[in-house]
Amino acid sequence: MPVPILESNEYRTAQGITFRGSSNGRILKSSFQKSLGPDEVVVKVTHSGVCGTDLHYMMQDMVLGHEAVGVVTSVGSACTIFKPGDRVGWGYEHYSCGSCTPCLTNEECHCLKAGYYGASDFDQGSFSDIGVWKEKWLFRIPDGIKSEDAAPLMCGGASCFSPLIEHCRPIDRVGIVGMGGLGHLAIQFAVKMGCEVVVFSRSESKHTDALALGASAFYDIQHVPSDFSSLGITKPIDRLIITAASLVDISQFYPVLSRKAIVIPLTATKETLSVPYYDTLYNGVKIIPSMLSTRYMQTKMLEFAERHKICPIIEKFPMTEAGIVAAIEKLKNGQIRYRAVLSWDYSNSCD
Repeated sequence: MPVPILESNEYRTAQGITFRGSSNGRILKSSFQKSLGPDEVVVKVTHSGVCGTDLHYMMQDMVLGHEAVGVVTSVGSACTIFKPGDRVGWGYEHYSCGSCTPCLTNEECHCLKAGYYGASDFDQGSFSDIGVWKEKWLFRIPDGIKSEDAAPLMCGGASCFSPLIEHCRPIDRVGIVGMGGLGHLAIQFAVKMGCEVVVFSRSESKHTDALALGASAFYDIQHVPSDFSSLGITKPIDRLIITAASLVDISQFYPVLSRKAIVIPLTATKETLSVPYYDTLYNGVKIIPSMLSTRYMQTKMLEFAERHKICPIIEKFPMTEAGIVAAIEKLKNGQIRYRAVLSWDYSNSCD
C-alpha cells in the first residue's frame, strides 16, 4: 500500500503496527496508538537497521529497533522544521532535558534525564510502520542517500563518525578493530577524512572487502599469540577504534601503538575494561570511550556521507515477524555482511 501523506490538521492520533521482544525471546506483532503533540511528528517507517544492541533487548517487553527512516505524514501545530512528505530518520536518543550542563553545551547525548532506546518509550521503535517523536530529535535524510542505506547510519554511522571527527586527524594512522556493522562504516569515514586505515579482524574472509573500502592494510588476528608485536607492523597506530561486538584485550595492541595514542572503545558491553596501567602511563596512551552522537554531529554525519558517497553494505529482509527473526539469527551468528535492513513492502518507495 502507498505511504499516506496526511495534513497536520487531519491526523491527530497515530496508529500502527509494531514488533516487540518477549520474555522467551520471540518476536511478537503488536499495535501502537499515540496522540500527536504540538511539537511532535508522525513518521511512516519505511526502513529500519538491525543493530547489535537490539539483541540485548530481545527478551524485554518493548518494541525493538532504533535505526529508522521514513516519511513524515503529519506534524503538530508547533512544528516548523518538517512537513508532510519529508524523509527523516531517528536514532538511539529520543529526547533530553534541555537545561543541564551537557544539554547547554551541545552534549545532550550525556544528559542524565535523556530518553534512550531500551530505557524509555517502550511502546515504539523502528521495528514498526509508524513513530511519533519530538520534531527536534528527527533528522532530515539527504536526497543523495537511499532510505535503505540511511537506516544503518542513524546509529551505526553516527556512533563511529563522531569520535573520528573529534579525535582523529588526516595525518593519523587509524586502526579499526572489528569489521562488522560499525567497523565497515568506520573504515569508509576514516578513509574519506584522509586517514591511513589499518583493519584488525578475526575473519580473513573480510580481507578483500576491507581493502575495497579503502583500508591500506588488513591483519587477521584470530590466531595471533598474546600480543601483536609478531604482526610485523613497523609504522605504529595513532588512533585505535574498537568496533568489535564484544570487548577485546586492548593490551594486545599496545606493542603496535604510537606514543600518546588514543584508544576509542565503541563496544556496548557491561564487561570490565582492563588495561596495563604502567604502559598506559609511560606511553601517554589515552582511553576515551564513545557511544552516542550529538544531534549536531548526527546531522553533519549525514551531510558527510552524502558528499563522499558513503553507504553501508546491507542485506535486506522484510519487515515481518519471519523477516525479523531471519535477520536476528544471521546477526547472532555473525553472518551479516555488513548490516541488516528491514523494509516494508509499500507499493510506492520513498527513495
